[in-house]
Amino acid sequence: MDLLPSRHHVWNISRTCAANRAETTKKLIFKILKRGEKLKIAEAKEEIDLVDGGLRYDLTVPLARYYANHSNELPAPFKALQIGSVWRADRPQKGRFRQFMQCDIDILGEPGNLAEIELILATTTMLGKMDFHNFTVCINDRNILKAMAAFSGFKEEDFDEVFIILDKMDKIGKEGVGEELVEMGYTKENVDTYLGLFDEINPDVDGIRFCKEKLAGFLDEKTADSMEMIISSVESAKEADFKVKFDPTLVRGQSYYTGTIFEVTMDEFGGSVAGGGRYDKMIGKFTGQDTPACGFSIGFERIVMLLLENGYEIPSKRQKKAYLLEKNMHKEGILKVLEMAKLTAQPGNRFWWSI
Repeated sequence: MDLLPSRHHVWNISRTCAANRAETTKKLIFKILKRGEKLKIAEAKEEIDLVDGGLRYDLTVPLARYYANHSNELPAPFKALQIGSVWRADRPQKGRFRQFMQCDIDILGEPGNLAEIELILATTTMLGKMDFHNFTVCINDRNILKAMAAFSGFKEEDFDEVFIILDKMDKIGKEGVGEELVEMGYTKENVDTYLGLFDEINPDVDGIRFCKEKLAGFLDEKTADSMEMIISSVESAKEADFKVKFDPTLVRGQSYYTGTIFEVTMDEFGGSVAGGGRYDKMIGKFTGQDTPACGFSIGFERIVMLLLENGYEIPSKRQKKAYLLEKNMHKEGILKVLEMAKLTAQPGNRFWWSI
């Protein structure tokens, strides 16, 4: 179900937008300076005093606000499909733009993992129909991330900082992550215990079962059981050619994720082309009552770029041919022209005539 255009605003107030972001992503919000007499640079004490709006960072927060205002009018669960432009104050590079299109599917009001299964299957089926093969769906859970950190001796207030560094694993490697954690003041014993866990975890359901046993007392068994069910169900029902990988290093930058998180990666791109997860606490920030929610987002430009690099040709319009009839043409002439038009029409093409 599409969002009502009149309710789906491009602009978000910066305070509202920033309230749902991790510190790393707050820096990427395109903020809009106040104008005219409202802009008082000399009196400003912090950045927020200079801005009164921001460009839409993603489609998730606007969806949460829309649902919060219209939940009584919507079915349960509510399935949303939306495509729209978003903006990031980022450094442009291959596959990364300051303005780009996001294609989102979300399920709101479903607390069980059927939402994750449906979203992953829908997204991967679509990618398969676009002739993508051998891609990987990486999956993790924020609660597993927290359990691993707690088991290793990190304090809860340090989790976000630890996860920001962990998120660099694919760029700086395990040794680089360890060095940065020690530089931040964490004990070598805790760091070694933490990094040692990643060596013991397999990228499949066996890895999840290991976490369930190893992290007992820190990790709720239901989290591990749910993850195993998601992976097994997707593997069983998938229509496209892809792998499902349990990745304990997967973080996802948004702080609003509360449970399952996932990404789609493709070797030819060298990064993710889609991502999402569960955000059960966001809607409650607007309503005061938490609502389970889960979503998956695809970067339109990245998909198009990969398609073009793989030789995809954009369909062109079929050529049209017009037959002109004289106003006072006799019957035999009209019938002859209509017969010619019918014969020259390609199979599957429509043929019509107009006065």
